[in-house]
Amino acid sequence: MLLEEVYQEWEEKTRRQGLEQGLEQGLEQGLEQGLEQGQSLLIQNMLKARFGELDPELASIIPLLLALPTEEYTNLLLSLSNISREDLLARFE
Repeated sequence: MLLEEVYQEWEEKTRRQGLEQGLEQGLEQGLEQGLEQGQSLLIQNMLKARFGELDPELASIIPLLLALPTEEYTNLLLSLSNISREDLLARFE
């Protein structure tokens, strides 16, 4: 009887730990995805404001922009008003 109680206690503790770890990982992934989506929308809006409607060619560079180091990504977005569409696309060919 004692062994069964110890096992049930261990099983419940293990379940709780698994649930806590799963929640923590889920929150982290959700936050990362939300941040990526927000950054993607920001880029889309900036490209639309600068070049008009977002065509497939411009849309294709969004993941490449997101992959840049933060400083480079920020500088590029800040300099969009001085970059032609062709120069921007050539940068990612």
